Amino acid sequence: MSGRPLISAAWSASTVAIMTTPALRAIEWDGTAWDDPSEEKLHDLLADMSLTWRFVVVQRLDTEPVGQHYMQVYLNDDLSYQVEYREGGPDRHFQAHVPREHEVFAVEPVAEVLQHWAFARPGWREALSWAPWPPVEPLR
Repeated sequence: MSGRPLISAAWSASTVAIMTTPALRAIEWDGTAWDDPSEEKLHDLLADMSLTWRFVVVQRLDTEPVGQHYMQVYLNDDLSYQVEYREGGPDRHFQAHVPREHEVFAVEPVAEVLQHWAFARPGWREALSWAPWPPVEPLR
């Protein structure tokens, strides 16, 4: 027997579970899920969107309450993008519209915002003009 202490199976199993729990999950319109997607994967998921494959949702799984921290991108009929993020309750849900300006690089500004949000980099909030979701209707 070696001089090293033995690690109990229960301890090592729980440690592995903690280490392998994903922080992010990207979900395509058909329900296909990608755990801890790379920046490249996030870009590719957005670049592959079409009028059939219209949206991608990226959830934070490491922030409470789970299911209330996400960013989603929807491709509109005119090929512009609807981008939303939520940080907790409904009062922390925002949206932005991104027009399609250049055919080849149309997804780039949206992909950059999503990547910065996903990897907690500064600048994503300032990159788009965010408004509360749902839009507040003016008083009549």
